[in-house]
Amino acid sequence: MRALTLALRFARRELRGGVRGFGIFLACLTLGVAAIAAVGSVRAAIETGLAREGAALLGGDAEMEFTYRFASEAERAWMAETADRVSEIVDFRSMALVDHEGEAERALTQVKAVDTAYPLVGSVRLAPEMPLDQALAGQDGLPGGVMERVLSDRLGIAPGDRFRLGTQDFVLMATLFKEPDGAGAGFALGPRTLVATPALAQSGLLAPGTLYSTKYRLDLPPGSDLHQLAGAARHQFADTGMRWRDARNGAPGVKQFVDRLGAFLVLVGLSGLAVGGVGVSAAVRSYLAGKTAVIATLRTLGADRATIFLTYFLQIGVLALIGIGLGVTLGGLLPLLLGPLIGAELPVPAVFALYPRPLAEAALYGALTALIFTLWPLARTEEVRAATLLREALSGARLWPAPRYLIAIGAALALLITLAALFAGTWRLTLWTAGGIAVALLALALAAGLLRHLARRLGPLARGRPALRWALDAIGSRQEGARSVVLSLGLGLSVLSAVGQIDGNLRHAISGNLPEVAPSYFFVDIQKDQMPGFLARLQDDPGVHKVESAPMLRGVITRINGRPAREVAGDHWVVRGDRGITYAAAPGANTRITAGQWWPSDYAGAPQISFAAEEAAELGLQLGDQMTVNILGRDITATITSFREVDFSTAGMGFVLTMNPAALSGAPHSFIATVYADPEAEAAILRDLAGQFPNITAIRVRDAIDRVAEVLSGISAATRWGAGISLVTGFLVLIGAAAAGVGARTYEAAILKTLGAARLRILLSFALRSAILGGAAGLVALATGLGAAWAITQQVLDTDFTVIWPSALLVVAGGILATLLAGLLFAWRPLAARPAQTLRARE
Repeated sequence: MRALTLALRFARRELRGGVRGFGIFLACLTLGVAAIAAVGSVRAAIETGLAREGAALLGGDAEMEFTYRFASEAERAWMAETADRVSEIVDFRSMALVDHEGEAERALTQVKAVDTAYPLVGSVRLAPEMPLDQALAGQDGLPGGVMERVLSDRLGIAPGDRFRLGTQDFVLMATLFKEPDGAGAGFALGPRTLVATPALAQSGLLAPGTLYSTKYRLDLPPGSDLHQLAGAARHQFADTGMRWRDARNGAPGVKQFVDRLGAFLVLVGLSGLAVGGVGVSAAVRSYLAGKTAVIATLRTLGADRATIFLTYFLQIGVLALIGIGLGVTLGGLLPLLLGPLIGAELPVPAVFALYPRPLAEAALYGALTALIFTLWPLARTEEVRAATLLREALSGARLWPAPRYLIAIGAALALLITLAALFAGTWRLTLWTAGGIAVALLALALAAGLLRHLARRLGPLARGRPALRWALDAIGSRQEGARSVVLSLGLGLSVLSAVGQIDGNLRHAISGNLPEVAPSYFFVDIQKDQMPGFLARLQDDPGVHKVESAPMLRGVITRINGRPAREVAGDHWVVRGDRGITYAAAPGANTRITAGQWWPSDYAGAPQISFAAEEAAELGLQLGDQMTVNILGRDITATITSFREVDFSTAGMGFVLTMNPAALSGAPHSFIATVYADPEAEAAILRDLAGQFPNITAIRVRDAIDRVAEVLSGISAATRWGAGISLVTGFLVLIGAAAAGVGARTYEAAILKTLGAARLRILLSFALRSAILGGAAGLVALATGLGAAWAITQQVLDTDFTVIWPSALLVVAGGILATLLAGLLFAWRPLAARPAQTLRARE
């Protein structure tokens, strides 16, 4: 207790002298904590908006969805009894066609057919302004429709012009500006078109087997228990393929995306804090080295090791709290101040306010990071006896602190990783991130040591090149701080390198490799009697290389071995929503059976399933397992008799689940086809097939790729901003290291000038050492970044990895440029100092 009281008194007196030398310490902590707090605050704002506007995003208090069919009489009766109002929506993809003086213009659109009750919540905004029912009523005997501007512009039409869906003509009455339930609809390949459901009766688009879903929005009585209603609906309609959503999570896809992106950005922010931690550690070491005279005096007067440790621990703790407080304040206020701008860019509602939880999380991260990176240099002061506390005493202390400090550092690190995993909601990504940071720090520390060793060995070989010799000697010395430069800048560049490589590989996977192997078009909703004419158009076309077709149904996997599928498979994508299902008498030419046997071509017994091998392994499925699939409200229970390889990466035709023909051929269904053709033949193929079969929907693969790439670009921008924080922090640490070395460089320049060296040659020496350090940091960062990117793309994203060389070379160039700028920024003062004055001051 006496040691603590004395330490408090000493710490208070020392803090009165100001915080000179701790600017970088405060900046690193502030920036890292602010980044994490800001990301968490924006995430909380979106989550609050989604929760508050759940009914508006969903379009009602609850929703019951069916695939390939409308609700049955029993289902409609239950909805009518439960809800005050019910709105029926039909959702599907189609081709919108416009005739421009004999020239047909077509574009893919996501059609939403609605009834007079739509929307139950919110309002549709049109231009020119008019009620939705008036717009859908149409004019001149034609039903009306509204579409998003991007679609009408693509088709070259304006309100008053005609367009066609299937075999039905519509008149465009207005442009769709706001769809109240648009954000909850999920990803769509085409822009939206709204029409009235009765107008589709003669369009041929809702024939049996075509790909559509129906959604029934429920306006429930006030005070309804959503949890109880959800359980009742799922229990009563458990075997009909019904899917339930309600206002508690009106946009589950958006929420999941926000959670994952937010978690990833927080982990990138932690990388930035680790970069800052290197600067924090360097600042503490530098500060303690400058306090050796004070420490020696205290030891002479009888202060024990605990008192000295607590004195500086409390000082640095106060400064850390100031940095964390500044970071929390900045991270909390920035989203609040920029809320209107951020909200305008978001496709979902967000409620910007000060949220305590993300701010507390960021503060915890900052406190633990500060503890981990300051405890080591603080502990080393205990290992130096009073008699040896001279100017270089700290550098002469043993490397490893006492075991109790190592245990404390390890415990703080374990707590930091545990909290990060809990807050981010993903142990796997957190452990990958922590492991990547640890490997990067180790590689950079080893590289810094190797660089110093090589510099000492190569120095004598640079005779005749004085500037290079001086640079190598300086790098090889203890005073240059090569380790701090390589660690801080290298870790920041490692994060940037990894993000750049991951981004580049995702883009390469989506838009680089696929066009060479992917089909030109997917055609869906081909009726069985249309298949002969469809294939006849393609088989004699010299521009067509390959056509693949298959029957197509959609079903929901409801049970596995008699248990609910979600209990067995968790949240695996195969059991989320409905899946494409096909049937085949024999395996395809390129199909490889990995286990079990395919059924005979004339098999007519109990239903059997051939399942994708990789997904089966993830779900823990075995040959002989029973799986229940709901198709068009009918349960089909089948036995898994084989596993096969399915490659989804080619964008070709692939089904997770294939059944024997007798199990499904009697159900209403359509066919899908993929067409591989020369680019110059694509327009004619689309024109002829769409003209002959208006109900068929064509999805151009290049357009789908561009749409995915557009979404990806937003994610990439967010991750690059996060990585940029790490790089800025690293640059700040670099500036701190350069500023700390001004005294040594001033003395060095004074010696060299006394010996006759010209200022230009001394400046060249400073530039060379900066370039060498930056190049080393960049090269090691490139190696660690490539390693991290390879691991994430291969193990987490499950895609191929190739080095994106422009991004890689930019990292190395960035390292050299950053160290050059920081080094030259602090070179003028040493060059301008007078030798006599400098040397006299060192006597």
